Amino acid sequence: MGGAGARSAVDWLVSVAPDPEECRWEWERNPLGVALLPAGRLWDVLIIGARLGYTTLDVLDRMIDRPGPVLADFTDARTGFLVPPGTSTRWLGTGVRAAGSGTWIVVPYPGRPTGGVRWLVPPDGTGHLTDPVVLETAMHEAAARIARG
Repeated sequence: MGGAGARSAVDWLVSVAPDPEECRWEWERNPLGVALLPAGRLWDVLIIGARLGYTTLDVLDRMIDRPGPVLADFTDARTGFLVPPGTSTRWLGTGVRAAGSGTWIVVPYPGRPTGGVRWLVPPDGTGHLTDPVVLETAMHEAAARIARG
């Protein structure tokens, strides 16, 4: 992603910061290319292990045209799916961590390589997120695939 798409994604992401312009200024100058942003305003994040996460993303790619933004962490051990705010308070699932209101997440700058956390599916700036019902269905299918070997 580059150009206008990255700018609109950055605009959308920094809009949750207490001071969006200051956040953008610091983020653009951060040598690591990451920012700490609050969850629970425009999105929550459901975090699962990478094996299930990558398989879930594969299932989602077959189910829908485009999933919402998806992150991979520094060690590539976990994936994070951005879902509508409030999802974290209603989500029940073994092995799923939920980041919602009151939590902060490390977010890479869209369209720039970082040394760690990265977008598997970058935000497009429109606010498009993965529907939690669709995500849950994809996670069940992914778990079944993994169990089948």
